[in-house]
Amino acid sequence: MPEVTVPAHQMGDFFVDYEEKVFPDVKADPGEKALVTFHTVAFEGSIGLVNMLQALRLQRKGFETSVLLYGPGVTLGVQRGFPKIGDEAFPGHQNFNNQLSKFMSEGGKVYACRFALQALYGHGEPSLIPGIRPINPLDVLDLILMHRKDGAFILDTWTL
Repeated sequence: MPEVTVPAHQMGDFFVDYEEKVFPDVKADPGEKALVTFHTVAFEGSIGLVNMLQALRLQRKGFETSVLLYGPGVTLGVQRGFPKIGDEAFPGHQNFNNQLSKFMSEGGKVYACRFALQALYGHGEPSLIPGIRPINPLDVLDLILMHRKDGAFILDTWTL
């Protein structure tokens, strides 16, 4: 058997050089917009949480940022909790709610497709996190096209 001679990692050790930044810190020019779309299911992978953090980062870089929840993405925007709404049944249970609420509190806009909300997932508008704007399913494409016409940065998030 080969012998391991490298000492075990200790709390506080670094695995990588986290301080080196290769690229400049890009900020938005006045009036620049960003749209982050979510067609992903809550708790089915990391992309929902990761790109919520990206949306918040875009907002903080000065972009007028919007989030679009459509298809299974509306599951990111519903109120949750157990045994009561707002209760955290396990660590991270409220990640989506907390990140979307923080994003909106910093000026971000969040839209949720009414068709997906009701027809696909059986929720009504009262199920949404306060501050999320429900929209007509015909508005989904128009919201994307409006951002395209404005030259916005668009980050599409899909999982299958």
